[in-house]
This record gives sequence, C-alpha cells and structure tokens, in this order.
Amino acid sequence: MIEDDTDSTDGVLESVTLLLNWNMSGLHVPYVAARENGFYEEEGITDVELESGDGSDFAANQAGLGNVEFAISSTDQILTVNSEELSPLAVGVMMQRNPNVVFADRDQFGDLSDPEQLEGATVGSGPGMVRTMTEAYLDHHGVLDSVDYVDAGFDTVQQLLSGEIDAAGGVFSDVVDAEYQGGAIDVLEIQEAVPSYGHLVATDESFAEEHPDTVRAFLRATARGSVWAAENPDEAVDALIDVQPELDEVRANQADKWEQMYERYMYSETVETEGWGASASEPWEETHETLAAADTIENDVDPNDVWTNEYLDTDSEYVSEYAALTESYR
Repeated sequence: MIEDDTDSTDGVLESVTLLLNWNMSGLHVPYVAARENGFYEEEGITDVELESGDGSDFAANQAGLGNVEFAISSTDQILTVNSEELSPLAVGVMMQRNPNVVFADRDQFGDLSDPEQLEGATVGSGPGMVRTMTEAYLDHHGVLDSVDYVDAGFDTVQQLLSGEIDAAGGVFSDVVDAEYQGGAIDVLEIQEAVPSYGHLVATDESFAEEHPDTVRAFLRATARGSVWAAENPDEAVDALIDVQPELDEVRANQADKWEQMYERYMYSETVETEGWGASASEPWEETHETLAAADTIENDVDPNDVWTNEYLDTDSEYVSEYAALTESYR
C-alpha cells in the first residue's frame, strides 16, 4: 500500500512506485531516462521504483486500489476499471495515438493494404485492449463476421510467422518484433477507424487530490525524460539496458521501438496547443463508444470523468514546449 513519506519541501513524496504495464522495454524509455538522469530526484522524488506489470488492466486496477502511486495503463482499461467502481485517473498521456494495428506477413498472406482483404482469413490477437480494438476495427470495416477471429494468447507474433494465423491484431512494437524475426510485414493502423490513446500515466483519484505536488513533480520529470530521450536516443537505450541488462541481446529491437514511439506516437495537435501529456475529450469518448458497443463496460461511466490535465504544469518548458523541443526528432 502507499505509505505517506512526505518531504518537507512542497509536500512531495520522497519515494514512489511506477507500475509498468508489461516487462520493461523500449516503450518505457522516458521513465528510465527521467530516473537515471536524476530528473525525478531534482523534483524531490528521490526514490522511484520501476516495477514490471501484468497488463494495462492489472495496472489500472492497482492504481485504482491505491496499491501504487503511479501506473502505466491505457484508455480502455481506465474506462473499464472506473466502470467497476474503482477510480484510476489518467493524469498524463504518453502515447497520443492508438498504438494498435492489424498486420500480416507478406510471405504467408501476400500484400495487405485493405481490411477487406481479411475476409475469410484467420485473425488472431491477445486479450485486453488489443482484442477490443481489433474487433472494433474489423467491425468498422464490415469484415468482423467474415473472419475467423481467434485468441492467440501472448504468442501472436510466433503464430503469425509460423502460419498458424493469417493476420494478427497487436501493437506497433509487435510489428517490430516480427520484423526482427524475419517477417516482411504489412500494417493496417487501427487509429484511422478508432481514435484512442495508448500508454498513459494513471494514479488513484484520491491520491492525486491528497498529493497534487507529487503528481505534478512526477509528470514534470517524466516530460523532461521524454524530451531528453528523444534528443539522445542512443544514450537513452544505454540507460534502459543498464537497468535491464538482458535487453542488451535485443538492443537494436528496443531502439527501434523507442524511435517509432517518439517519432510517431507522442505528438498530437493537443500536445501542440496544450503541452506534453494532455488529453482531449474526443479519444476518450470514441474509446468509450467502442467499449460500450462491445458490452465490455460493466456499468456506465462518463468518459470525461476519468482524465484530467489539472496536474500538467505548463510553467515547465518540458511540458508546455514539448512539441517545439522535439520537432526535429519527428
């Protein structure tokens, strides 16, 4: 459980835990960069524990239960867990675009450029956000009823490359993995049909109310880590490997994941006008509509009650000027 370990300076907690959504990877570079460069410490948070997670759903639940100060989750899981009467609150959006994709191996499937080509195919995906978003995408294009949609568990890439499934629902990092395993991959982006956010920073609503200075400090340092890691991608990946040495064997893979993330997923018009981490209503409302249509929301929840920009400090250049600071890296 969260312990009250306040610093005398501005009430900032000296020690916090950030629960990741999965095992540490190139998608988590900004948090590693912020910690290893001392950015959290400069904000008064002297100890940040980065803890591997077990999915965005688990992360949202742990944040909502108050078991961790911060967690990395996703739009759909924040909405779903709020509908189950917990209160995880999205306080900063890392990925401003839906990271979900449908992809196929050219050697197995042939060229894939249109969702209508999936008619009659076996499409597999894992659980959670990926499954919901893939279903919504297929339904949007009128092909859901004409595909054999199967649960591929956590082995989607291997099943795709071995020909067990014809196409896969996943996220862009799965495409990187498939390409590094020799696949010639074509990609359909779900963002064009279902606008949504990807990774985001969540905390419990009551924690944010009780420790607003800690939340603002954590987000300022994370924004700074995001800028530094975009400016110094090689050093950022070095820092990741220092923390997680087993990733050295797949260093190029992790570097590509981080490069794609900061080039394609961390910028939006909302970031341009409101700053790093900001939410807008439309992606939340679109995701809520998608979940409601799929009957995955247990009880009704207002999609605009589960996020806030209140804790994003626009006096920080790394927040307010993020778009300008990273323009040359996109």
